[in-house]
Amino acid sequence: MAVMLKLAAEQYKTLPILANESTCSGKIYIVTGSNSGLGLETARHLVEFKAARVILGVRNLTAGENAKKEIENTTGRKGVIDVWHVDMASYASVQAFAKKASTELDRIDGVVANAGIMVDQWEPVEGMESGIQINVVSTLFLGALMVPKLSEVSKKFNIKPTLVFIVSVLGYTAKAEMDKNRNGDIFANLNDQKRADMDQRYALTKLVEEFAVREFAKFCPVERTGVVIALVAPGLCSTGLGKDARTFTKIMHGGIKAMMARTAEVGSRTILHALIVGEEGHGKLLSGCKIKEYWVPDWISNSEGQQLQQRIWKGLVDKLEKVQPGSITQLS
Repeated sequence: MAVMLKLAAEQYKTLPILANESTCSGKIYIVTGSNSGLGLETARHLVEFKAARVILGVRNLTAGENAKKEIENTTGRKGVIDVWHVDMASYASVQAFAKKASTELDRIDGVVANAGIMVDQWEPVEGMESGIQINVVSTLFLGALMVPKLSEVSKKFNIKPTLVFIVSVLGYTAKAEMDKNRNGDIFANLNDQKRADMDQRYALTKLVEEFAVREFAKFCPVERTGVVIALVAPGLCSTGLGKDARTFTKIMHGGIKAMMARTAEVGSRTILHALIVGEEGHGKLLSGCKIKEYWVPDWISNSEGQQLQQRIWKGLVDKLEKVQPGSITQLS
């Protein structure tokens, strides 16, 4: 509860834009979920700051092309954006996207794994409940598949590319829901419809994702990979997130948004910070354009929390190694 009060107070602060032409000029970025909301505004800033190329990773190509035109019109820069298809509900699509990026791009300075969903109705995809599958499993899968290329880029250009994951401090409100699923096979439990409180599902997906990304960052230290892995909590922002939720969730989420939400543009500034934070942000929670590791609850950082984190990671690795053998083990 304390961290939520801090977040509420911070919602009204003016956030700086820490990236600029000197940090982005000539660089190449990938932003998924970039036809609207935080992804769109992040991509717009990168184009504005003279990035050489920005890849919009989108599920709907028409929406992606419309976003491209909008960014070109507002920035006055053309020939920078490419629109590529990626459906985070499909392992095959994630694999194809990662392969395309790894083979067609000589350099990648940053990957923003922004695509995600807020749903409160049970729907399976790839044999898993859609929120967990898209926000956790597929998102980490994409990150894992991109690390070898980013590591190669690090060595070739003597830089430290950044892999950014979007989390939420709302996840800290889902401890009780997590506790219901922590014993035994965690992902099997998360895929049990009878256990699930779908009104808490989005928060739970963000908590599980944070645990997974933290362990992923430990598994892939910067000293070995040359890749910075950061977690960003952008705060409550006015985006299209939740458009597929039931009326109850729309009313509750929408009402809170109306009172205290940032614009998507202001929220995107937190992502820009993550792209330039460097090694000191590796495996750390970023929010409000600062490292906010002191916001992390003790029940995540203590020994019991760390054991849970390791078990979540092991369960995730087991799932992904079945989909693509070596996708995780090759990173060690």
